[in-house]
Amino acid sequence: MTENPTNTPSATSAPIRRSGPDRRSGFSLTRVSAMILRHWYLLRSSWPRMLELIYWPAIQLLTWGFVQTYIMQHSSFFSQAAGTFIGAMLLWDILLRSQQGFSFAFLEELWARNVGNLLMSPLRPSELIVSLMIVSLIRLTIGMLPVTLVAIPLFGFNLWGLGGALAIFFLNLVLTAWAVGIVIAGILLRQGMGAENLAWTIMFLIVPVACVYYPVATLPAFLQPIAWSLPPTYVFEGMRAALIGHTFRGDLMAMAFLLNIIAMSAAIIAFFWLLASARRQGSLLSTGE
Repeated sequence: MTENPTNTPSATSAPIRRSGPDRRSGFSLTRVSAMILRHWYLLRSSWPRMLELIYWPAIQLLTWGFVQTYIMQHSSFFSQAAGTFIGAMLLWDILLRSQQGFSFAFLEELWARNVGNLLMSPLRPSELIVSLMIVSLIRLTIGMLPVTLVAIPLFGFNLWGLGGALAIFFLNLVLTAWAVGIVIAGILLRQGMGAENLAWTIMFLIVPVACVYYPVATLPAFLQPIAWSLPPTYVFEGMRAALIGHTFRGDLMAMAFLLNIIAMSAAIIAFFWLLASARRQGSLLSTGE
């Protein structure tokens, strides 16, 4: 009987257990931090990406700021309601940039053909969503903070002067943006890059009915129920109440928060359903057009 010179384990030997992260383990802040760090390095290493984050909010500020300056010089009403256009524009940019920050961070993974690798790694889908939320906040801060500060000396409008109301406006707008971004991520997983344009265009569909620059009463009667079904509508109505009437409408903010909880829950359910569908169809590794 010959010996095995290589001491190779036989086929009946017990399998070797490898140590390492278990995908079934709980939610990991380390994995979330790794995803955030990846996107931070991506931003930091590309000045065009950093510049783009500031460019569009700055263009919006200058355009609407000068429009408001002209109106204030020719209308007594807008003289009393100073800041409504700039305030609406800045809040709208918070909504838009939060959604696009989430969606673009996810698109970076698609463009790099890295989504399949991430979903086969110990990173859980819930951790991926949380990391994209935080990345969207980082991108939003880079883009919006300089613009809000420039608005103070240039147009005499201090968004930070809204105080606690601004924090509640911000929370509701960001929750809406994340809900939309989560659904877009799910659609991209299922449909591939053919749905890429949704990341740029979908938020603009709600501008007319979210009443960003005018009250809900301006809309035709049949559109007003649609407007009141959207959380941002309550935020922009609350912003006008704060700037024109100097009152904080807690009832509006509570309703916006309730609708956002419903929207976030529906978005997360939709994301996991679309992810499961993408896995069944085998589209995770084929994210082309």
